[in-house]
Amino acid sequence: MKGFLMANFTSNTYQMKREILSFSNKISRNLSKPERKFMADMNYGMLASGSCLLTDIADQLHETSRKINTVDRLSRHLAKGTPKDALKAYLKQVKKWCPDQPVIHIDDSDVVKPDGYQFEAPGWVRDGSESTKTKNVYKKGYHVTEATVLTTSNHPVSIFSEIHSSVEKDFTSINDVTFSAMERAKALFGKATFVMDRGYDDNKMFLKLDSMKQDYVIRLTAKRRLLYHNKWTLATELRNRRKGKVKLPLFYKGKKHEAYLSHVKVQITASRKDMYPVLVYGITEHPMMLATNKAIKSKEDVIKVAKLYFSRWKIEEYFRCKKQMFQFENFRVRKLKAINALNFYTTLCMAFLAHISMKAETNALKTAIIHTANPIKEKIAFCYYRLAKGISGILSYAKEGIRLWFRTRRPVYRQLCLKLAV
Repeated sequence: MKGFLMANFTSNTYQMKREILSFSNKISRNLSKPERKFMADMNYGMLASGSCLLTDIADQLHETSRKINTVDRLSRHLAKGTPKDALKAYLKQVKKWCPDQPVIHIDDSDVVKPDGYQFEAPGWVRDGSESTKTKNVYKKGYHVTEATVLTTSNHPVSIFSEIHSSVEKDFTSINDVTFSAMERAKALFGKATFVMDRGYDDNKMFLKLDSMKQDYVIRLTAKRRLLYHNKWTLATELRNRRKGKVKLPLFYKGKKHEAYLSHVKVQITASRKDMYPVLVYGITEHPMMLATNKAIKSKEDVIKVAKLYFSRWKIEEYFRCKKQMFQFENFRVRKLKAINALNFYTTLCMAFLAHISMKAETNALKTAIIHTANPIKEKIAFCYYRLAKGISGILSYAKEGIRLWFRTRRPVYRQLCLKLAV
């Protein structure tokens, strides 16, 4: 029995390595051989160790050279930044996983480095893990602007992720970073539905999305004014005048709720574009106000808009998974160029989890990954945690890294033959 289990683990480990390398080669096929090997090393090392620390990655590579030499090699490659050809190939691959007009979530997060004195241009950011409704806690660190797209299997995959600081030399504004994310999404998909939280309730956002001819669902703040019957009115006044008529059962923040929805046609910003505030009662203390430019002609359309907004929790879970399963907030590289390169390779690992999640439930490798993760619940809505844990568990049995998969091919030695003249 023991021999059977060992053989099974060996087979799973081999299949896992082959799957990682196959995925890595699709992204790095236009790069040089050293760059292809580096990408494979980073993907394999992160997935095996569950960490973005270069020392942990080096441990999983099991190279014959000294550990410090391996870390130096990885550091030199990261200092070059994100390869443009790799990013282009990655986006092309992600597009294949998505519907024609997908849902795109844009949100900001933070990477806090309070005790780091050697990092390049750290600014002051709001620490989301320690801040509360009554008190904001600010620490040294960086902002992270992320745009994720929902695949056909309804899992989030990043199409834009940039770590930036307000004290950078060439920094202009966070809005410009967000606009870059929007423009990349438009270039990739043509048209999409952008879903954003209250922090993006800004006239510049509405005007930008209108100029790009994109759909949106954005949660409004209490300060928002709307043009209703040719009169500028506070959105909260419109909210308080109405009552929800459309019932919608929802699962929100771990609890089941019964939401009641309503909507009204108004105009917004100086451009006076038509839009619909969808009002959501019964979930939070004060009813939510969701602005959308999508046409609403029936109660099904109202429900669809509400569901689009509540799908936002997936990008929040994406952030948590990235930080927890790959210890992303614990990186040690210091230059922003290298930090963003490391962020790209972490994004590739998250995309690999999406790649595995799209396999059939009967797939042998996927079944082995879930079995190794030993999950408590059979069915869950967000599977990245258990996939990352299962992959790391399978690769923990590997005594060799992937260096033998990149063995140098040398020409066959041919012995010199002398012909004697007769």
